[in-house]
Amino acid sequence: MKLIKNTIMISKFREQFNSEFTQEKYQNILDSLKNKGGIYPQFRVSESPIFLPADFKAKLDDACESIISQIKEMSPEELNKAIPEDCNVPNDTLQPHFFTIDFGICKNKNGEVVPQLIELQSFPTLYAFQKELQNSLIEEYPFLKPLKSQWSDQQYYSELKDLIVGNENPENVILLEIYPNQQKTNIDFYLTEKKLGIKTVCLTKVLKDGKKLFYESDGKRIEIKRIYNRVIFDEINKIPNLQLNFDFRDELEVKWVTHPNWFFKISKYILPKLQHEYVPKSYFLNDFPAAEKLEEFVLKPLFSFAGSGVNLNPTAEDLANIEDRENYILQRKVSYAPLFKDPNDEFSKAEIRLLYIWKENEPRPKLMEHLVRMTKVAMVNVDFNKKDAIWIGGTTAFFGE
Repeated sequence: MKLIKNTIMISKFREQFNSEFTQEKYQNILDSLKNKGGIYPQFRVSESPIFLPADFKAKLDDACESIISQIKEMSPEELNKAIPEDCNVPNDTLQPHFFTIDFGICKNKNGEVVPQLIELQSFPTLYAFQKELQNSLIEEYPFLKPLKSQWSDQQYYSELKDLIVGNENPENVILLEIYPNQQKTNIDFYLTEKKLGIKTVCLTKVLKDGKKLFYESDGKRIEIKRIYNRVIFDEINKIPNLQLNFDFRDELEVKWVTHPNWFFKISKYILPKLQHEYVPKSYFLNDFPAAEKLEEFVLKPLFSFAGSGVNLNPTAEDLANIEDRENYILQRKVSYAPLFKDPNDEFSKAEIRLLYIWKENEPRPKLMEHLVRMTKVAMVNVDFNKKDAIWIGGTTAFFGE
């Protein structure tokens, strides 16, 4: 009875949202984000959030708690095997500061809506933007307020500041990115600057003197003591003739938040090691059993971002042409369910990312926010959607009680 009641409630929220939706309200939300972050989002923001029942949230929580427990059981030696020899950065930490888990929103054989693990990362994402997006949606659609996140703005940003800035002066803490003003996610950098009082610094502008790092601001050279690291290794390797004043692998007197090694350790590398009802079976390419059917699997590189290098329909020939086979996995396909109705009576699919922080003195990570990506195509990524489609792009989730 509770499940039926919850499902009806979620349906009512969807119906009310669709009936109140106008293009003007959507533009108001984008304008609100611009007012908060200084620019419009450079990626597509969906016109709509998604609404999910409490029982789905319970399934997410169950899967995530199991995954976290399994990772905690993995030894440092086991996780360190994921780090390429030429990418090992000194002064590693016992656990990552950020932890995100992506699930496809699917249906099982019984028609029940269930999560299916897609990937996981120990890498920061749009922590500031997602909070402000939820706020902007509620400002425009006040009926959403009862579904608001448990974290007040003050609590939320206090937690982030404690994690990222710690006990340092904010001027000695930077958000590090490569060519930040060119990144599609740059609005999150600007929001982070405003909320935490830190500066965003391009990787090419960091200076080194001995074991210390510095950046320049208003003609002053300022020491960097903590780095909120947003640099993706996958992107550095794609930039030709990149001139840097330091090497990540140098012995440095700086605190990484999060340490670069965790980009590799918590990645698709551990998918074959995880077991749960909502974790599709994965194999390292070298371990793929002959008894399995290749057409039921997706080919993924271990260390890639935003869907880069994913092959949805790999062939035996594709596999034979891969030289660095240790850097790929095969993951059982999942079918995203078209659940989210737009005003034209068309349906979008979605995946949800759970955003955790993990403080060094705490045994388990803490869930902070959600990020949702909606789509009407086979691959759930903002970059793969048609420009004239609606109900697609980045958004957030509201859960029933």
